[in-house]
Amino acid sequence: MKKSIILILVMLAFGTAAFAQENFEEKEVKIPSNTIDVQGTLLYNPKNEKMPLAIIIQGSGPTDRNTNSSVTNIKTNASKYLAEDLAKENIATYRYDKSAIADLTEKKIDYTTYIFDEFIVDAKNVIAYFKKNYKFPKIYIIGHSQGSLVGMLASEKDVDGFISLAGLGNSADQAIIDQVSKQAPYFKEGLINSFKTLKKEGEVKDYPPALQSIFNPTIQKFLLSYIKYQPTEEIKKLKIPILIINGTKDIQVPETEAELLHKAVPDSKIVIIENMNHVLKIIEGDLTENMASYKQENPKPNAEQLAKEISKFIHEKE
Repeated sequence: MKKSIILILVMLAFGTAAFAQENFEEKEVKIPSNTIDVQGTLLYNPKNEKMPLAIIIQGSGPTDRNTNSSVTNIKTNASKYLAEDLAKENIATYRYDKSAIADLTEKKIDYTTYIFDEFIVDAKNVIAYFKKNYKFPKIYIIGHSQGSLVGMLASEKDVDGFISLAGLGNSADQAIIDQVSKQAPYFKEGLINSFKTLKKEGEVKDYPPALQSIFNPTIQKFLLSYIKYQPTEEIKKLKIPILIINGTKDIQVPETEAELLHKAVPDSKIVIIENMNHVLKIIEGDLTENMASYKQENPKPNAEQLAKEISKFIHEKE
């Protein structure tokens, strides 16, 4: 028993020393933005001014900086683990809560008028803040899922590289049509017609009741502002190095979406990680295991290859 305790203490000490050896620190950083201040965590080495910074932008829904959500009971730690894995690769990161998370306590957002472009403003303000207040030689954007489009639209200046992580190639309305139609093909026509009306008239009232969660009147303005963007067109506007990553077990954004982005910008680099799912975990089993990885009390680590590929992309540009 005594030997076991000593071994555990040695392992803990070694783990702490290994991380402290790089002098990494976690720092809470609040950044002014339009409606609600951006709140996030900077993981960096303040003594190393040559270290690049990667800003991690979250996906859809009320998602916090760690890719968790108390609202939808999602617990993955995907961005937290990504930040820690990148720290081991000598890359600083800033990951931040989406505005909906901050609003849970501040109650400043009117969601009937809130639009997708507010996410872009937040991301641009984050980029500008670090450009002005820190000495990171290079800044990269990592946009996960919906955050991929946000990152594209925010990366036109002051950014040295863009990484799309499980990002859409199609517009959001087409992606919704494709995804829902696979599970319930009888809704396809209703979806197509409802989106056509929304785009033409700015609102849609006559839609199948079963599609209420998609066309809820309180979020139609947001939805309209989101579906107007075509990712394959937006990514063409970037004049910086681009890395596109997806996984073969992603049940939300299939790898074909990554291929669309890569086709739009042939000079980009594309990496498809075998068995990685949408929340960046390796799934060896079936759909049950895949779905369970979204809500684990102790989330499993991210795919090991992920941080390696991002590190390779970032460091080869130095």
